[in-house]
Amino acid sequence: MQQATTSISIPDLAAAVTGRVIGPEDPDYDAARTVLVPSAAGRRPAAVVRVADAGDVAAVVKYARDHGIELAVRSGGHSASGHGTSDGGIVIDLRDMKRLEIDAANRTAWAETGLTAVEYSTATVEHGLATGFGDTGSVGIGGITVGGGVGYLGRLHGLTIDNVLAADVVTADGQLRRVDAQHEPDLFWAIRGGGGNFGVVTRFQYRLADVSQFTGGMIVLPGTPDVIEGFVGLADAAPDQLSTIANVMSAPPMPFLPEDAVGSIVLMGMLAYTGDPESAERVLAPFRALATPLADFVGANPYTTMYPPDDPDYHPTAESRTMFIDHVDRPTAETIVEHLNAIEAPIRVAQLRVLGGAMSRVPADATAYAHRSGRIMVNVAAFYEGEEDRARKAAWVKRFSDALYQGDDAAYVNFVGDEGEARTHAAYPGATWDRLAAVKARYDPDNLFHMNQNVAPAAG
Repeated sequence: MQQATTSISIPDLAAAVTGRVIGPEDPDYDAARTVLVPSAAGRRPAAVVRVADAGDVAAVVKYARDHGIELAVRSGGHSASGHGTSDGGIVIDLRDMKRLEIDAANRTAWAETGLTAVEYSTATVEHGLATGFGDTGSVGIGGITVGGGVGYLGRLHGLTIDNVLAADVVTADGQLRRVDAQHEPDLFWAIRGGGGNFGVVTRFQYRLADVSQFTGGMIVLPGTPDVIEGFVGLADAAPDQLSTIANVMSAPPMPFLPEDAVGSIVLMGMLAYTGDPESAERVLAPFRALATPLADFVGANPYTTMYPPDDPDYHPTAESRTMFIDHVDRPTAETIVEHLNAIEAPIRVAQLRVLGGAMSRVPADATAYAHRSGRIMVNVAAFYEGEEDRARKAAWVKRFSDALYQGDDAAYVNFVGDEGEARTHAAYPGATWDRLAAVKARYDPDNLFHMNQNVAPAAG
């Protein structure tokens, strides 16, 4: 059952933790309750607790459980549904938990989940090492990891969850548990892809990969059907050392783009190659040969250059849909261009992530991420202005995604928004859902952790 919200005593909560409790009367309350998604802007939690350590997390979990209070957990605040905040409940805000212990010799790291991807990576890259997260530096490592983690090292080293060795988790009973392949393996399985359903992960132990030789960055090409089809084909045929993202989109005004390109359809490709520079140049040359680049920033750079600078005041209003497809042939590429040209929007995009490689060689039941056979992940999105425009953009997104549909109903949970229970089931199909529900019944039978893409505990 979901928890009802009752009155909260700020003094009692403050006495239970060493971190800071922020209430509606505090001057930084609005900043503390804000997450990335503007649709959550109206939510007003009764308290935001900036926890200092795992003991604080356990104390807040117990308080919420004992008082029947809604509980939300914020790592980086990037949830597409705004799950990192609450209306009338308590928010566990992990942002002050940033301890990081790097064992460079053994290529492992213990990292608290208040760290962002760029904070973690900046520290590890000093040792020539990294763990693959997503493509946004400000995302919290806690949130992206429990959902799976599709990033720039995926084809060579797997998803983020494929590089998790252990974790510390506060479960609904307030206990801090160390989980790994030998200790509470069902819970360890569930937190690797099953989202925030099973507790608050306070830190992860990650495997680190060698990125001392790395070539990457952005290339901008004309967004023609030939270029789109060619880019995806090259990405699919490339060695595992290369991971890519193709953002086929309307070109925004940017100082490095020709003036006459602004507003036209372009392909902003992110290329990430791990390995020696000579091999990188051989693999990347065919991408540059697809068309004369409008801009080319791909080169021998630190891995962290894959994370562009973030604007903390950036809160995009967008309608979107995530899906998997099997191929991008010429008709598919033409469909992409046709739909992008069929509507006006400040930003409209079809993002194509060619998967495969190491992430596809993990058995589908090894973790709670069940989409190992997915070949290409597509995210369709359009920015909107106002509710009337939102309805127009939502209809466009549906038409576009329907036109791209190739028979796969699966969804990646980290990109699913407020889309209903059916889409959560799409993220966790069949036996994955049943196993998650059984683990949920064991560790969170009252569904305290329901501010997520929720898997309810199995009956009985």
